[in-house]
Amino acid sequence: MIEIERLNPSHIPSVKDIQLSDESIKYASTADDFLLDGSDATHLCVVKHHGLVVGFFKLDLAYASTYRFCSKNSIGLRTFAVDQRQQGKGLGTKTVEALKSYLAHHYRRYDFVYLTVNCKNLAAIACYRKGGFEETGELYLGGEAGPQHVMRRRITV
Repeated sequence: MIEIERLNPSHIPSVKDIQLSDESIKYASTADDFLLDGSDATHLCVVKHHGLVVGFFKLDLAYASTYRFCSKNSIGLRTFAVDQRQQGKGLGTKTVEALKSYLAHHYRRYDFVYLTVNCKNLAAIACYRKGGFEETGELYLGGEAGPQHVMRRRITV
């Protein structure tokens, strides 16, 4: 079972224990960098599988003011990563699917959640598609890791 929770102090040791491949770090960030980025506008979240922290991501409430492709009253999903020891079990897809109800419950005042995903990261693109994200047809060219597809999903139906 997948659970999504806002980061709290009890999660920090588990987040620091998450191991990411060099490729995952290139597309997301390290656990330490993730932990440094929380604020009122950037909500840090953890992914738990059967009570064990297996991943993390950020919800950026100011995403629309930073990225022109993001429609007004929308948020951004950033830095989504799953521990490399837990990969290959479908946890990424299950997390993206669980995100739908989490966002509908906690962020229902927003219309969409947007993300960018590197064009070379085919596994992540497939994961987001399975989780209900659609490509907008735009490319984001401002990332350090190369061209990225812009994807979005409606938060509430």
